[in-house]
Amino acid sequence: MLRILKGFGMRLLAFDPYPSAAALELGVEYVDLPTLFSESDVISLHCPLTPENYHLLNEAAFDQMKNGVMIVNTSRGALIDSQAAIEALKNQKIGSLGMDVYENERDLFFEDKSNDVIQDDVFRRLSACHNVLFTGHQAFLTAEALTSISQTTLQNLSNLEKGETCPNELV
Repeated sequence: MLRILKGFGMRLLAFDPYPSAAALELGVEYVDLPTLFSESDVISLHCPLTPENYHLLNEAAFDQMKNGVMIVNTSRGALIDSQAAIEALKNQKIGSLGMDVYENERDLFFEDKSNDVIQDDVFRRLSACHNVLFTGHQAFLTAEALTSISQTTLQNLSNLEKGETCPNELV
């Protein structure tokens, strides 16, 4: 993602408690969240969901952002407070919102709902917006992502087979 955005000549800002040397080599500038929110035209989320970042993008965060900001979430649905996002869309704080994930997605994205009436009013309000796009967990379906998943899985199995430490092992 960073390489693509850099190709468009974008200034690359990031917030991460664990800065990446590879990102720094691409010219990423690590900043605090208020700076990231106030200076970004595009905010793309690439992080796990933890108790500390639940609703990372909430009313207070949206208030700090530029008007018309583009937000993309391909990580975890609960990183965005969906109700606050609706208000930010109505107030034109968010100019466009791309969501591959949604915080209450369990009953929406994993089976065909074509003939069902969607009961989730927040989802219905979001999906009624012309500037909101849901892709329903399709972001992983790229050659790069599938290759990465395969390589990580094989490395994990190899580490376990050899009795080595596996960085992705769940305890």
